[in-house]
Amino acid sequence: MRIYTKTGDAGDTSLFDNTRVSKSDSRVDAYGEVDELNANLGTVCASGVDADLATQIEKIQRELFAVGARLADPRSRIAERVTKAAVSEADIKRLEELIDALETELPPLRRFILPGGSSSGALLHQARTVCRRVERRVVALGADAVDPIVVVYLNRLSDLLFVMARVANYRAGMSEIEW
Repeated sequence: MRIYTKTGDAGDTSLFDNTRVSKSDSRVDAYGEVDELNANLGTVCASGVDADLATQIEKIQRELFAVGARLADPRSRIAERVTKAAVSEADIKRLEELIDALETELPPLRRFILPGGSSSGALLHQARTVCRRVERRVVALGADAVDPIVVVYLNRLSDLLFVMARVANYRAGMSEIEW
């Protein structure tokens, strides 16, 4: 099987339901942003983030494939057939529990902090901003265009990435610069 199909050479692509749309379609843009976020998280792992965070990030990367699949499926045809192409309330609860657990390591936040710190911490801050952009693109699709749980998942994920950035910096002995 070749990686190139030539079917998109005219600037269009297929969604999961075989609908052909422009590569500039807002739905394609949204799942492209999810792909960028996933690549950002891969960069975080490659930066040498600690094994504990790397394990959590890999799980998130798998879930982001599910989010992308949901976005590429406007008629929700794959969600019922392929269970791995779904995010659930349990996934959101896991993110919340992870946020709570990681925050126990950190000093309380008194002010805004500047993104940066260790390589892993700075990359996690960058991933957080990409996640917020993903969330905006998904919301822009409209309430009827995507399962609301996807928006909740992305909102919670950006919170988690912020906390992970702080934890990565804390574990690396990097102090936070307050604004």
